[in-house]
Amino acid sequence: MLKSAASLAVIVAMAVVTGAARADGDAALGEKAFRKCKACHKLEQGKKGIGPSLYGVVGRPVATLEGYKYSKAMIAFGDGKIWTEELLDTYLTKPKALVPRTKMTFPGFKKEADRANVIAYLNSVQ
Repeated sequence: MLKSAASLAVIVAMAVVTGAARADGDAALGEKAFRKCKACHKLEQGKKGIGPSLYGVVGRPVATLEGYKYSKAMIAFGDGKIWTEELLDTYLTKPKALVPRTKMTFPGFKKEADRANVIAYLNSVQ
């Protein structure tokens, strides 16, 4: 029981720390980091590339953008989930770790600051 309580405390502390980092992201730096994403994703509403449009992604249900053909893995992963800042942070760390067999080939942003900045940028273009 004590081990479970300690584990829970560590998870909650990590969530608080990463939540603060996301909230403090710099949208201007995120725009620069987003350049890695532009090859596949558009930010204009209704425009898709190889990947779905990321316009309005924060707060959108996962794998639901009309007109985009998601992988079976992403559809199964979505199952009622919403793209929150926290979920985006986890996904952008290493997409294939969270959603094995996703079509997304990007390996992820290793730096927490890069993820926070990209998420801030995505929030700024909605």
